[in-house]
Amino acid sequence: MRPLMVLGCTSSAGKSLLTAALCRWFARQGVDVAPFKAQNMSNNARVVAGGEIGVAQWLQARAAGVEPSVDMNPVLVKPEADTRSQVVVRGRRDAAISALPWERRHDLLWSAMCTSFDRLRADHELVVVEGAGSPAEINLRDQVNNRMVEYADAASLLISDIDRGGSFAHLYGTWALVPDATRQRLVGYVLNRFRGNAALLTPGPERLTEMTGMAHLGTMPMLRHELPDEEGATIRSLGPVDGPRVAIVRFPYGSNLDEFRLLPLAARTVWTDDSTELDRADWIVLPGSKHVAADLDWMRDRGLADAVVAAASSGRRVVGVCGGAMMLGRAIHDPDAVESARRDVPGLGLLPFSTRMAVDKLVVRTRLDVDGVRGIDGYEIRHGRLVSTDTGTTLDPGTPIGRGSVTATTAHGLLEDPRLVERWFGRIVTDPLPATFDLLADAVDDHLDTAALRRHTGC
Repeated sequence: MRPLMVLGCTSSAGKSLLTAALCRWFARQGVDVAPFKAQNMSNNARVVAGGEIGVAQWLQARAAGVEPSVDMNPVLVKPEADTRSQVVVRGRRDAAISALPWERRHDLLWSAMCTSFDRLRADHELVVVEGAGSPAEINLRDQVNNRMVEYADAASLLISDIDRGGSFAHLYGTWALVPDATRQRLVGYVLNRFRGNAALLTPGPERLTEMTGMAHLGTMPMLRHELPDEEGATIRSLGPVDGPRVAIVRFPYGSNLDEFRLLPLAARTVWTDDSTELDRADWIVLPGSKHVAADLDWMRDRGLADAVVAAASSGRRVVGVCGGAMMLGRAIHDPDAVESARRDVPGLGLLPFSTRMAVDKLVVRTRLDVDGVRGIDGYEIRHGRLVSTDTGTTLDPGTPIGRGSVTATTAHGLLEDPRLVERWFGRIVTDPLPATFDLLADAVDDHLDTAALRRHTGC
């Protein structure tokens, strides 16, 4: 089958959502389908066999019903500052490439991209490829979109977010600016996030087809769904109005934020950078952080650190996860400048351990027992090692550390287990992802030209 690629006129046009929808739709047709994104930029990642990948591809693999692998996202760029990022290649941090300027990374990364794509194409009937940003960024050397379209010879869809306005201009401008090799493979376009009567779009779609040759393959409505945004700080559904109030701190360098997607179903949940929200909260959650020292400084500057300490002193629950857990200790030591040029940074001092940043990165799946809930699946992605200030020993990975109302764990994903959510918040919740994937596939059936999808892929 011919690969299918989803390109976007802009960032956040809906590429990840449509790719997940197509993966689920093709899987329901009996096709062995797998997702692929050559390069992703996100601090939200999941641990799979071989290392870590962006959470969007992990979700798309779940939609396709296949085991996620590092081949689905061979290059993951994790921002650590405005001008610095960590580069993960085929699941593992590559310190040498991370240290290179952008223009010197391209050829080194292209090899990994091609190797992974070729493996997926050999192992599956169909590969649905997601682009990154826009293929019309003519100031950049674009191998994630344009070079990959040509390499894969992928039939390509161009998607535009019509809710932003200007979709026809976005579509025409993108079509006009992409290289000839990409333009020749643009078989159609999709208008995304439309509100209202689609008949009112006429004659816009027909005129655009006349001007570009791209077929209008459908108009996707604004969908109410539970798929987390790629950056994860998502509240899709309002939960109970009478439950506990949970405030999750929204760090500038927050990571793996999608793991809290079940909380709004069980508690009154907010993402916040406002200390007054912490003052009102029954629970405070400090999520993962890609730059613990910088996020701690940010918390202190905004009065959030004092609010967390005050909450713990009053007996309200404080939970830290990974980077958030490290903040709860006495100090963060970074002798090799893994994350920060500052070698020693004081923590919040709520738990008896310190964190030492190690050059080697721990990337592993784990299974834990927490508060009587057995066999919770989690994962760890961290440089920090927690060391007891009482004994000097390194603490067991992932195992929650508690004192009074304060709990820390280096394991991500614990609050994705409905059993632990029920134990802590007293409400039964159901993971909405399976139903969400089917909702997205139903939207493909109802709103896209599925005959064209079959024809262009050979399905």
